[in-house]
Amino acid sequence: MRNSLLTFAMIFFVLALQGQKEVIDKVVAQVGGELILLSEVEEQHALLEAQRGVAQPDARCFILDQILLQKLLVNQGKLDSIEVKDEEVEVQLDARIDRILTLMGNDISQFEDYYGQTISQVKDQFREDLRNQLMAERMRGQAMADISVTPSEVRSFFNKIPKDSLPYFNSEVEIGEIVMIPKVNTVEKNQARQKLESLRKRIVEDGEDFAQIAGKYSDDFASARIGGDLGWTKRGKFVPEFEAAAYILEPGEISEVTESEFGFHIIELLERRGNTIHTRHILVKPEITEEDLEKTYHQLDSVRRLIMSDSISFSLAVKKFGDKNTQSYNNDGRMVNPNTGNTFFEVGDLDPDIFFVVDTMDVGGFSAPTLFSMQTGEKAFRIINLQSRTAPHRANLRQDYSKIQAAAIESKRSNFTSDWVEEKVSGTFIHIDPLYDDCQILAKWRVEKKP
Repeated sequence: MRNSLLTFAMIFFVLALQGQKEVIDKVVAQVGGELILLSEVEEQHALLEAQRGVAQPDARCFILDQILLQKLLVNQGKLDSIEVKDEEVEVQLDARIDRILTLMGNDISQFEDYYGQTISQVKDQFREDLRNQLMAERMRGQAMADISVTPSEVRSFFNKIPKDSLPYFNSEVEIGEIVMIPKVNTVEKNQARQKLESLRKRIVEDGEDFAQIAGKYSDDFASARIGGDLGWTKRGKFVPEFEAAAYILEPGEISEVTESEFGFHIIELLERRGNTIHTRHILVKPEITEEDLEKTYHQLDSVRRLIMSDSISFSLAVKKFGDKNTQSYNNDGRMVNPNTGNTFFEVGDLDPDIFFVVDTMDVGGFSAPTLFSMQTGEKAFRIINLQSRTAPHRANLRQDYSKIQAAAIESKRSNFTSDWVEEKVSGTFIHIDPLYDDCQILAKWRVEKKP
């Protein structure tokens, strides 16, 4: 599912309200065997207002129009015997619950207090709606599976756009990178381990308070402020080394010093509920020294020289020397724009540390290794490869074919949806309550049926 965390939170907020509403519900529309309740329209209207403020006067008309489309897809999916397996629904339910729990610090008690229901009860309440969502998505995907556009259709689509309406694209660049993370030297690793061994002794043998030690010494600053508490988590949330140590503990037991990619941990198991555990930990990270940084700089600079002398390709260098946990690693080193999902970045949207590197670089050029901080806070080096650059320009087929192609496909899908709805509506029983007689957008749902 592609919903943001905010949308997930709002969806579950609406679910919580369902048990509190006092209005008498009624059926306001029917599509084949699928019923639409007044509460469905009103809940989505409340969600819209919560997200955007005061909704437009005809917002309920547009909401019902979208629900009717959803129900038509579900009804047709059932007629076409499209299958949604129970396991798929459960995986999606678990994912949604996990994401809302993440917003609550993985505190199951907080979740149950907030919604007034157990996790199982919330799942039971939402299960059928989610099944229908998956059915509708699958039906839509099946109906549109073969939609594509030929080059001539792309040209035709582009030529129909008035010249004065063509979009203006700012300068865009495509960027490759090779990221290398400094390795900690043996001396620093031993010192970090010894420090944590000493902290563990103070807790286990001397009886000092785990939470106080975590608050004072843990390098995981997010959990340190709450005594190292990591909340309730399911298997698969932590790195393998951490989980291997945590899941063999008994409640109240503290692990031996455990090494992971983040550093050294000691872990205390507080509680266990089936496959879900509540832990806290103390993390000590070995320090990266100036010598470690300098060594990594020279290693990466050597890689850059190999590429520039054609001794190795950029793509192969990414696979051989790059950090495997970096997003670009699995994309031949090409960075992906998180806002668009493609590899093009408007120059003005680049992070400042990248902007100033590529600003004066020629296409095909490689930067010297530059130090930067990853999202985890780790220091790393990268070399930047400027793979392409466009000047600011009006949209044209030569430079913007892929974007125009995507727009043409989207236009074709929209037209196809309208045609598909018209065809299915004519042969499907549809009833809409007079409450929505003034909704002009619903006219397409009130057509004469085929005899």
